[in-house]
Amino acid sequence: MDIGLLSSHPIFSPSVPMAPASVSGFGSCPPCLKYPLTSHGRKLLVPRAAVAVENQPQTKVSLVRIGTRGSPLALAQAYETRDKLKATHSELAEDGAIDIIIIKTTGDKILNQPLADIGGKGLFTKEIDEALLKAEIDIAVHSMKDVPTYLPEGTILPCNLPREDVRDAFICLTASSLAELPAGSVVGSASLRRQSQILYRYPSLKVINFRGNVQTRLRKLGEGEVQATLLALAGLKRLDMTEDVTSILSIEEMLPAIAQGAIGIACRTNDDKMANYIASLNHEETRLAVTCERAFLETLDGSCRTPIAGYAHRDKDGYCIFRGLVASPDGTRVLETSRKGNYDIEDMVEMGKDAGKELLSRAGPSFFDW
Repeated sequence: MDIGLLSSHPIFSPSVPMAPASVSGFGSCPPCLKYPLTSHGRKLLVPRAAVAVENQPQTKVSLVRIGTRGSPLALAQAYETRDKLKATHSELAEDGAIDIIIIKTTGDKILNQPLADIGGKGLFTKEIDEALLKAEIDIAVHSMKDVPTYLPEGTILPCNLPREDVRDAFICLTASSLAELPAGSVVGSASLRRQSQILYRYPSLKVINFRGNVQTRLRKLGEGEVQATLLALAGLKRLDMTEDVTSILSIEEMLPAIAQGAIGIACRTNDDKMANYIASLNHEETRLAVTCERAFLETLDGSCRTPIAGYAHRDKDGYCIFRGLVASPDGTRVLETSRKGNYDIEDMVEMGKDAGKELLSRAGPSFFDW
């Protein structure tokens, strides 16, 4: 087309003024074009994207990527970790400095089978550990009772946050305690530890496998699938859901799971920066208690097929008190022991191991054959 004809078109006419460009963009220009003048005073069509790319803000890379499961409780624990890191390290308090990465684990994917039937320990940590080793995340936040007694090679767990209440909560719409449930009442629990201790004390009750996150189990209870259930009080406190608690079981009535109520934070062995970050959050009293309990569990070679419970804590005089238990799944046989010693790492590890050896000896080789 002749350039003279173009000049008569409204868009190309020199008499049509250009809209002024703003500092941050192109003012009131059309969204995809701007019209600079040629040396002849005529406007040319130029894509503005080439200029706009230069003005795009750079995405900030997070300093710490936290890996966690996606359940409301797991996220609450990840948020607690994030908030403590922000409060302790000023550079992590900036927006975007910490990112939370949700990872779905085998235990989250398969909800219709008992944990023992789909692999036992590590079901809620394996995929998170793999992401950590692949450097897809920088730290991993776990419920310590889900962590196997061994750690994957290349990872360390130098931090436990302050422990929450270790007791179990009884939740029921018709009775105030396990003792008040009528014979034949159905209690839902995925924990063999809880199942065996319930049946040991209340053999007239029926206990069934009952899996899902806290919200799912409470919904099933409300729908009448079971008459009652037990949940860790620590989780309900972290979720701010203690209004659902009917009563709290004493330690004597229901010995807790190993490391119940404790959060563990892991990182790669060679990542000194992350190790220093999370070590600054460590609560040493909790770490020692958890170490004692896990020494007991490791000695018993416990799995999800073995009902095992244990609890270590500091008494008013500063000593460590440990109680341990192993049971048959049907609750017909329960073996218990206890220890008292100094509240230091060497003594507490030895206490846990010694208690485990005692129960192994008392149980006999056929005790774990179920």
